[in-house]
Amino acid sequence: MKLSVCKTTTCLSIALLVTLSLSVTQPTKADGGKISSPAHAKHGTLFQWSSDVSGGADLSSPLITDRPDFTESTVTVGQGITQIEFGYTYIHSGDSDVYSLGEPLLRYGILAEWLELRLGIFPLEADGEPGFSDLYFGFKIALTPQDGLLPEMALIPQTFAPTGSDVFTDGGWQPGLNWTYGWQVNDLLSTAGSTQINRRFTDSDDDFLRLAQSWTVSLSLSEKAGVYTEWFAFFPVDSGAAENEHYLNGGLTYLINNDMQFDVRVGWGLNEAAEDFFAGAGLSVRFQ
Repeated sequence: MKLSVCKTTTCLSIALLVTLSLSVTQPTKADGGKISSPAHAKHGTLFQWSSDVSGGADLSSPLITDRPDFTESTVTVGQGITQIEFGYTYIHSGDSDVYSLGEPLLRYGILAEWLELRLGIFPLEADGEPGFSDLYFGFKIALTPQDGLLPEMALIPQTFAPTGSDVFTDGGWQPGLNWTYGWQVNDLLSTAGSTQINRRFTDSDDDFLRLAQSWTVSLSLSEKAGVYTEWFAFFPVDSGAAENEHYLNGGLTYLINNDMQFDVRVGWGLNEAAEDFFAGAGLSVRFQ
């Protein structure tokens, strides 16, 4: 299956779409969003590597977003906190052009600091035909804070429900699991990765399992701006119709205030099976 803007959490929008380091004094997520700061956070993870280090969202610091890269952040938004991340993506491949308009991802902290509800549905247009993607929903579970060389980690059980327009729906449930992990190297540099397995469908409606792997590195440029670069790839399991796809992308974020962040990104396919080119921009807003 080709890369699709209606797969943002697992592809670019959720998919092409995780955001840049915007502070030199706080830990950062490898795509630019901050890794949580143990010194200020509540017990925002399900587990701790040791009793001396806790994790979770720090609401006195800038928001941590899952945009704009493929690798999702390792931090939940915090109990009772709402965060909306949205944007625009253009994808070009061969003679086809796809536009994703809005890409809203709703993140809401429920029941505990370490648990987050996630919902997304994306208006799309492909070669002049508009419609909607399948409904995405899932939960993010913040597992551990970083403790030295031991990573900050999260687990995201997720699925797509077959609710989209005829031209964009995959016609079946697509459950999957996304494991994310990250390290703050120093005040300026961080790195992270993700490993996923998801159910997908070929163009002939045959289902298969697809592995996804990513690695991203980000650098703080100032208290408000940061950049990242990232590789990600898809590896179909036991599917003769789907091929491996490799991508390289990078981007920039700018912090408007602690609860609002703007981002831009651009990327390229690295092999023949991948989409040729994609680019986009977005905005993330936290309500507290």
